[in-house]
Amino acid sequence: MENQKSSSSLKAVIAVLAILLVGSLVYIFKMTSDADTVKTELKTILTEKESVMKDLQELKSTYDAAIAENTSMSDELIQERDKVVNLMNDLSKSKGDVASLSKYRTQFNALQGNMKVLMAENEGLKKENTTLTTQRDSTVVVLGESKKYNEVLVGQNEELSKAVEKGSKLTVLNTRGTAFKLRSSGKQIETDKASRADVLRVNFTIAENQIAMSGDKMYYVQVIDSKNNVLGDKKTENFGENTLTYSFATNVKYENKTILVSEDLKGKDFAKGTYFINIFNKDVLVSKTSFVLR
Repeated sequence: MENQKSSSSLKAVIAVLAILLVGSLVYIFKMTSDADTVKTELKTILTEKESVMKDLQELKSTYDAAIAENTSMSDELIQERDKVVNLMNDLSKSKGDVASLSKYRTQFNALQGNMKVLMAENEGLKKENTTLTTQRDSTVVVLGESKKYNEVLVGQNEELSKAVEKGSKLTVLNTRGTAFKLRSSGKQIETDKASRADVLRVNFTIAENQIAMSGDKMYYVQVIDSKNNVLGDKKTENFGENTLTYSFATNVKYENKTILVSEDLKGKDFAKGTYFINIFNKDVLVSKTSFVLR
């Protein structure tokens, strides 16, 4: 009887131990399975975190390259690039779980969408700038050629104007001075003696010039005796900073043909010696000569 009880107790103990063993095996299997699941999840999270970080780095590099081109959108590109950098910093500090990684991936997708829009706008601006630069360069070339052509024309016009101005100037030649004795009858006798002279006559010729302007031409005649005195009216005319004292002025009606001009300067007690005659157009000496009274 006691043996039967002892055998029953042993069986009960064995049954309990078996149950405990099975429970332990189930628990160990579950723990092992949970550990593998956690390990797999951690590996997945780490891989996803690295993937998001890599995508963000590429996004940042795209912005850096676009900013380096220094377009008119640089400020907008810098702002978006800074958002990417801030998200990278947050991701680096994150311990990482499925929910947070999903949030980072969502934010990356939004930033990537903005990047595509900005890059499209930036490319459009670059193309416009390229077109404008080409047009500007073409315009600069055309303007440069036009400027050179105009400079040539201006130079030719200046040379032509100088040639016309030079060619249109009147030439005064054959200037001559002589003295005359006046008879009571009115007859004039040429003389070279100072004591006999009553009149000094100045003759000069204005040559024909078809391109000169016709009309009245004023000439100032200066007669200087051997004592360096200006004879005649001794009037003074100012031409800018220059002053001219002259014996008389003669107004000639010029019609583009050769014309002889003759004017008399009356006087008395003419001194012996050399007399000088200067013909001026304003303050410009255009002809001169001399003669001697003995």
